[in-house]
Amino acid sequence: MNIHEYQAKELLAKFGVAVPAGIAALSVEEAVAAAKQLPGPLYVVKSQIHAGGRGKGKFKELGPEAKGGVRLAFNLDEVEAYAKDMLGNTLVTIQTGPEGKQVNRLYITDGADIKQEFYLALLVDRATSRIAVVASTEGGMNIEDVAHDSPEKIHTILIDPATGLQPHHGRSVAKALGLTGDLAKQAQTVLAGLYSAFIGTDAEQIEINPLAVCEGKSGDALLVLDAKVSFDGNAMFRHKDLAELRDLTEEDPAEVEASEYDLAYIKLDGNIGCMVNGAGLAMATMDIIKLNGEFPANFLDVGGGASKEKVTAAFKIILKDPAVKGILVNIFGGIMKCDIIADGIVAAAKEVNLSVPLVVRLEGTNVQQGKDILANSGLPIVSANDLGDAAEKIVAEVRKAA
Repeated sequence: MNIHEYQAKELLAKFGVAVPAGIAALSVEEAVAAAKQLPGPLYVVKSQIHAGGRGKGKFKELGPEAKGGVRLAFNLDEVEAYAKDMLGNTLVTIQTGPEGKQVNRLYITDGADIKQEFYLALLVDRATSRIAVVASTEGGMNIEDVAHDSPEKIHTILIDPATGLQPHHGRSVAKALGLTGDLAKQAQTVLAGLYSAFIGTDAEQIEINPLAVCEGKSGDALLVLDAKVSFDGNAMFRHKDLAELRDLTEEDPAEVEASEYDLAYIKLDGNIGCMVNGAGLAMATMDIIKLNGEFPANFLDVGGGASKEKVTAAFKIILKDPAVKGILVNIFGGIMKCDIIADGIVAAAKEVNLSVPLVVRLEGTNVQQGKDILANSGLPIVSANDLGDAAEKIVAEVRKAA
């Protein structure tokens, strides 16, 4: 689960991480009111969407010459003008794709006198079962570009969760960033706060870009100027407060609907819808569709104990995607019996008035009953004997209908 930048900063501040003052806004009036509460005279008006590259992004409605989704404002009039530009318009960044995302929220923060920028992130390294701290002196730019052009400037420090954060980890991060003296101590404090937040919230990733040395009245300070935080969705039952931060407008409507039925659904760019039980079988199904020359339109795992109603809901979600030109159902019945799957398929197909080819491969418990239900449904359902046969048939049906 992802959250907005302003939510991430508010969360990190609770763990003792230094962030600039800032206030979220849902309207132009709220944006101006927020700026009035900040010291000024420099303000930063930041679009809030679940995507990176906002500063270099472009608004579809404003033309190619317009400024991006993060702008410096030198007075309240500019805050108002920028808020009018951003709210309700579609921001296209390198991470949103060409369709972009509508900006419904802004974050007005106090300006900072930046002297140096860094990159710092914590994430799960599944290869080592450790928490990886990634640090680089090349902050304020795409870390992917740094990794490609200057990989030697990226440093990785691994933390064993069994022993937790140790003082030497903080010193290693300070060294990687080239910080000494008081700033080195601040870097250790920032890392300690980020690590506590990471563990305490079951985070999957905390990315700070940039972490900046900013000039202040009492000396240089290390501040988090931008933050991206995502959580392990499977752990949200332990964090009801964090679950309330979810912004459904930032998610694909089909994925939101699928989550209501406890379906694992991810929309993809292909034209063949998939309904499978089991993540491994789902991946294999998508692979064999590509092997036969077409592309899956989704990943959809209905799970091992789905009901007829759940299967019907899954079928409807697939068909709501206008890109779907055919559907492949691949079920290995164990706990989920094949006749239940068949009942769900027939019920959904009749309810939505099925208009695309449908190929079904059933195997396992009550397989013959399931096949009989499909055969006697009166619907143009193509049965398959195995996965290879199913993939070949759905690809052929889609191409024939094109």
